[in-house]
Amino acid sequence: MMNPHVIEALQRSRYKVLSERAELEEIYRLRYKCYLAEEAIGENETGMLTDALDDAPNCVHVAIEVDGKVQAAMRLHLLSDLSLTSPTLDVFPELAEHLKKGQTILDPTRFVIDPEARKMRVPIHFLALRIPFLAAIFYDIDLALASVRTEHIAFYRRYLGYTLAIKARDYPGLKKPLHLLTANFRKQRDAVLARSPVFGPIEEFPHADIAFPALSGVYTASKAGRSEAA
Repeated sequence: MMNPHVIEALQRSRYKVLSERAELEEIYRLRYKCYLAEEAIGENETGMLTDALDDAPNCVHVAIEVDGKVQAAMRLHLLSDLSLTSPTLDVFPELAEHLKKGQTILDPTRFVIDPEARKMRVPIHFLALRIPFLAAIFYDIDLALASVRTEHIAFYRRYLGYTLAIKARDYPGLKKPLHLLTANFRKQRDAVLARSPVFGPIEEFPHADIAFPALSGVYTASKAGRSEAA
């Protein structure tokens, strides 16, 4: 059974895949605001946090609106034998071994929550982490990644079944190093949903679904995934 605060938040929330330049720039400004507040970056003249990976063909940007205002966002890179572009792969090249085995990888980064949303006491972190979980279901992912600071490891372990794969390394453009967590999504999915059904599809709240793009020609599910679906 879901927490009533989460249910209320879902009723007020909408998920949106972003592609228009104006929408993306709003997200880049939100990133800058959040990262600057946490002293993870220095100031810049643009007031935005963006890089070339935001425009990669295998990148998907998703935002959450609460009461009509963007309160959280995340970008996703989908890795398969069709595309090897990913910020985390650049920092942890050991991940390439999974790709050589034909596995697929989901790399969620630039996870931000507007500080105002925290003041509203909306459980926005639970709503935001639905984004990579639903993406892993939609794209039939083998391995899910999470590049996180030390203080966030416990949450990912407890609620999403992640394990520490590689200890912290410096991350381009950030002042604070990040650990690499991984999860075998096929093995963890059912256990995670049994503990926390909020992360999965919810029939009562169809507006909480996410219209992910197919990424045809850019991403393809692994042979293991296609075999299970057959």
